Amino acid sequence: MSEHDVDGPKTGLCDGFSARQHREVGRLVVAQNGVVTLGQLEALGLTEDTVTKRVARGRLHRIHQAVYSLTPKVMTERGRFMAAVLACGPGAVLSHRSAAYLWGLVDSWEEPIDVTAPNRRGRSPDGVAAHRDGSLQPIDTTTLHGIPCTTVARTILDFAGVEPEWRVRKAVGEAEVLRILDKAKLRALLKRSRRRRGVARLRLILDSIHPQTKRTRSELERLFLGMCARGSVPEPEVNVWLLAPNGKRYQADFLWRDQWLIVEADSRRFHDTYSAFVEDRKRQQQLELAGWRVSRCTWEEVEREPRRLAITVKGLISRAT
Repeated sequence: MSEHDVDGPKTGLCDGFSARQHREVGRLVVAQNGVVTLGQLEALGLTEDTVTKRVARGRLHRIHQAVYSLTPKVMTERGRFMAAVLACGPGAVLSHRSAAYLWGLVDSWEEPIDVTAPNRRGRSPDGVAAHRDGSLQPIDTTTLHGIPCTTVARTILDFAGVEPEWRVRKAVGEAEVLRILDKAKLRALLKRSRRRRGVARLRLILDSIHPQTKRTRSELERLFLGMCARGSVPEPEVNVWLLAPNGKRYQADFLWRDQWLIVEADSRRFHDTYSAFVEDRKRQQQLELAGWRVSRCTWEEVEREPRRLAITVKGLISRAT
């Protein structure tokens, strides 16, 4: 949206408004992803009575209480996020799942829109989940695409408190890929947030980041799937839980069900200890007793020898056909 989009008679703000005020409204709406509050309009000289009349005439469109759009038919996702933040009052910021989406840590979002509003009282606006968290500090907030939101570290911590571990791991991995994760800041946040939900889970996930590649398990899984795609290897199922003859459940890294094939991808971080070595062998024995063929590779192979490894995996798959 440009200033020109909200300029002129289409907006209805020119009636009784000076050209300067009109331009100021236009700039403000552009900066705020197409939305504006009643308080901001009043500060620019528009009375509440005038706003009410213009809503009735269709010149302004109410999104939330005291939050309006000039162009509701072309409202973007960011416009909806901004409207939700503005509806929750001063100090409110986009947070949790919605902030994770805005940062690019997850692929999709669903209502309600998550907003942390430390100073808000009463019911949340429609379509908004207002989290009243007094622990939010200025250091935990920033602005992204013009929208007040939680920092990457605080977003991940909030996300860890409301989502299952596998989704949190994926979000952390995505932050690594995007190179927006500052582990030192995240650990500092965890240290001052010890009693918050998700802290212990997130600390374990950070501890599991590969010390040599600096990558999470989820990122390495994406590398393996990328290798399969580039090498024309049929896409496997990932992290499948299987019941073994001893009654235990084991998680297979990559599985081709029709071929009864499992490929386990090891890293030194997770497997280079005596106890891990013994447990891996017991696990493999049980999976093979259940009828699965188990082959092992290393993450170094996935990263440094993907073509050769893809040929090997295709050969293993073809042996079962």
